[in-house]
Amino acid sequence: MAAAAAANSADPHIPVLLRPLLAAVAPVSGRWLDGTFGAGGYTKGLLDAGADHVIGVDRDPLAFEIAAPWVGEMSDRITLQHGVFSKMDSYATELDGVVLDLGVSSMQLDLSERGFSFMRDGPLDMRMSQDGESAADIVNGADEEHIAAILFHFGEERASRRIAKAIVRERTLAPITNTLRLAKIVEGCLPRPKPNQSHPATRSFQALRIAVNDEYGELFRGLMAAERALKPGGQLAVVTFHSVEDRMVKRFFTARSGKGGNANRFAPEVEKDPAQFTIKSRKAIGPDEDELNTNPRARSAKLRVAIRTDAPSGDVDAKALAMPSLPNTSRDRS
Repeated sequence: MAAAAAANSADPHIPVLLRPLLAAVAPVSGRWLDGTFGAGGYTKGLLDAGADHVIGVDRDPLAFEIAAPWVGEMSDRITLQHGVFSKMDSYATELDGVVLDLGVSSMQLDLSERGFSFMRDGPLDMRMSQDGESAADIVNGADEEHIAAILFHFGEERASRRIAKAIVRERTLAPITNTLRLAKIVEGCLPRPKPNQSHPATRSFQALRIAVNDEYGELFRGLMAAERALKPGGQLAVVTFHSVEDRMVKRFFTARSGKGGNANRFAPEVEKDPAQFTIKSRKAIGPDEDELNTNPRARSAKLRVAIRTDAPSGDVDAKALAMPSLPNTSRDRS
């Protein structure tokens, strides 16, 4: 039923920044990998722009169920791969391009049974892959300190301790298993929002989703996997939706383009390794007025693009990308 509901929606997902992305990577040709296939918007755009073949990767099996009718008509130009983009170099190498859209698909948000949205009542799930630990498992099983750490480090929620304390108190009355109950608990810990402010539960739900799906770890590993999967001259295009992701991508491109600089300007110049990427534009590309008018979801989106050099791939320190991480806290119920 979930697949039918999503398939019957008029437009389950509008690809954000598709036009500027295609312009930034033009001319499009050869083999590309769409690491966040979703509803297939970027894959369709790349094929229409001239890509010979696109490998669509997604951890959500629902994405491929929905895409089956139109993908079947283009089976000679599309390969669907169930998995995560952090393993893309095990799916393909010598790629001409990689595209990553780090936003949550609207088809996931719109399905209440997936538990991503605080605006619709449904099971507290949030698993993109539909397996493994759910948001309900964390909320009902982790101790107060661990929940607070997730809310603070992954959601930048300043009231993290107050919310975590309320969650632990409320779950003693009954397990917290649905989205609206959790949203109400969070709302009770925060001031009433002013006009045009986001919903009080926004940061908490974002933090739990990131924790459930290991989104920062996936991005960190995915950027390195893209470096290994791209051939010289291949392009990596990444669309982000909040500042932490954009900072990680920006720092990755800066570090891998050899433009990190010396920590101490008075110290002797350190010989640097050859750059793995050339940055196409120092400034991130955002939506234009037309896109904002037709797709408000694009408001916070930023696109960064870099070109792979022929330098050997290597490793990156997660700390150099300012990747948020949790302190050592207990995951067990207190």
